[in-house]
Amino acid sequence: GMGSWAARPKGMWGHTPGPPLNLYGNRTGGKLMKVKDIVDILKCQVLNEGDMEEEVKTACGSDMMSDVLAYVKDQAVLLTGLVNLQVVRTAEMMDMNCIVFVRSKMPTAEMIELAKDCGMVILATDKRMYEACGILYSNGLVGNRVKNA
Repeated sequence: GMGSWAARPKGMWGHTPGPPLNLYGNRTGGKLMKVKDIVDILKCQVLNEGDMEEEVKTACGSDMMSDVLAYVKDQAVLLTGLVNLQVVRTAEMMDMNCIVFVRSKMPTAEMIELAKDCGMVILATDKRMYEACGILYSNGLVGNRVKNA
C-alpha cells in the first residue's frame, strides 16, 4: 500500500496531497452542501427565501448567460454580477435553485417576483466573484461541467 497520507511527498504548494479537503462533497462520503450553507459561508443577505434545505451539487460563476446555458443541469447554484430578468430566466431554464449576486448587486423587485414564482432562492454577498467562487470551492462545492465535456 501507499502507507499513510502524511508519508507522501509534499505537493507543489508545500502541502501534503491527500483526500480533498471537502466538508460537503460526495468524494469523501460527506454530505452535500445545502442552500443554507451558502448563506453562512458567503455571509449572504437572503433576498428571496425558497427551500433552504435544498442540496446544491455544483456551482457556475458567470456574467454571460450564454456561457451558463452551456453547462449541464446538475442542481447548480449560479453566481453572477449581472442584474437583469434574463439571469432568473436562465437559472430557471437550467433547473438551478439558487442565485447568488456578488459585489452586493441588488436584483430588481421584478426579478424577485419572478424568483418567487419559480421558487428560487435569491442571495446577495458583498464578496467579488473570484473570492465567492473560491470560498465555495474550498468548502467542497465543485464546478459544473460543460455539456459533452
